[in-house]
Amino acid sequence: MNLWWLVLGLLGLLSIAASPAAAAPDAGFTAFIASLWPEAQAQGVSRATFDAETRTLEPDYKLPDLILPGRPATGAPAQAEFVQVPADYLKEASLARLAEEGQRLMVKYRDALNRIGERFGVPGPIVLAIWGRETDYGRYTLPYDGLRVLATQAYVGRRKDTYRTEFILALKLINDGEVTRKDMRASWAGATGLTQFLPSEFYKHAVDLDGDGRKDIWHSVPDALASAARQLVDKGWQRDLRWAYEVRAPANVDCAIGVPEVTKPLGQWLREGFVPVRGQQLSAAEQAEPASLLQPEGIYGPAFLSTKNYFVIKEYNFSDLYVLFVGHLADRMVSPQPFATPWSASTQLRTADVEAMQRHLTRIGLYADKIDGKAGMKTRAALGAYQKAAGLKVDCWPSEAVLRSIAAAR
Repeated sequence: MNLWWLVLGLLGLLSIAASPAAAAPDAGFTAFIASLWPEAQAQGVSRATFDAETRTLEPDYKLPDLILPGRPATGAPAQAEFVQVPADYLKEASLARLAEEGQRLMVKYRDALNRIGERFGVPGPIVLAIWGRETDYGRYTLPYDGLRVLATQAYVGRRKDTYRTEFILALKLINDGEVTRKDMRASWAGATGLTQFLPSEFYKHAVDLDGDGRKDIWHSVPDALASAARQLVDKGWQRDLRWAYEVRAPANVDCAIGVPEVTKPLGQWLREGFVPVRGQQLSAAEQAEPASLLQPEGIYGPAFLSTKNYFVIKEYNFSDLYVLFVGHLADRMVSPQPFATPWSASTQLRTADVEAMQRHLTRIGLYADKIDGKAGMKTRAALGAYQKAAGLKVDCWPSEAVLRSIAAAR
């Protein structure tokens, strides 16, 4: 019997020794966090708060977008809006469900939305759509400890300096009583709250709309929606201007001009054969507004004439698909109609293949933006220019045909 209890005791000790809680602390991370105290102190964080929140803090090396020498890649490779084709990201069933719920919320929060519209000039459906996209109207619980995410990204992320600042400001949020550590749940990139703000965005744009003396983007829907509107305005939102117009492009359209730098008054686009899909009659003021051509799938799928407000939403999340989701969802709350032109069944190449294309397009002088493996507006336009020069079909979409042509040209 005594031997039996001895065996059980030894097994228990082995179990404890093997458990994550008993793992040796990450000395480099611990030293890095300790080194941030002077910066935290300069932001008004007390020593008591700093010690309490960092004492047991450990890095999360399973997060995506980290630089870990000698370690295999872990976690998701990128956000969905950068790796999915439009048909996958802009699912009709999701949009219809969120639009229906958005219509109900427009009634529920009518007073707050009216005040937001009057004060900021941002339509209620736009901020509701941001809320719907970011956290499914608050029904999606963000999965990560925000402080741990920001600390990890500051230590081994690809944008260390940015996240160093965000981590310090997250400590300040807690120190100032804006949010508890428990409530500061976040995405893998550290955004928190109903409409997903980084700590720096909170201090720049947060609004107390409900008048309770707190800017509570975690629990107060009016505060969160007003804060989203304020952020859009601070980034350049123009009152009484649509985000974009879905159009039918003429058959001879040059998809390579679909970049933000190429703008024409909406009226000129219409005179060149672009037709609003719902037969809208644009006013003289609308026709005078500058707009850019957006073809998210190259010559396939829907086409849009995007206004300045399109690019303001893009400042909230730098993805064409994100902006399309938010803008279209907002439209659906007012007029429940799907995109007039269906998305095609296009496939997305691997990130590494798109990066290879971008490097080649950079070498030959057709591309001068980030090498990020994402088929954004500038990448699609550069591909169109390359396709013209190489005698390929000009569709402004990364395809196996382009990949083979680039491989043969090396």
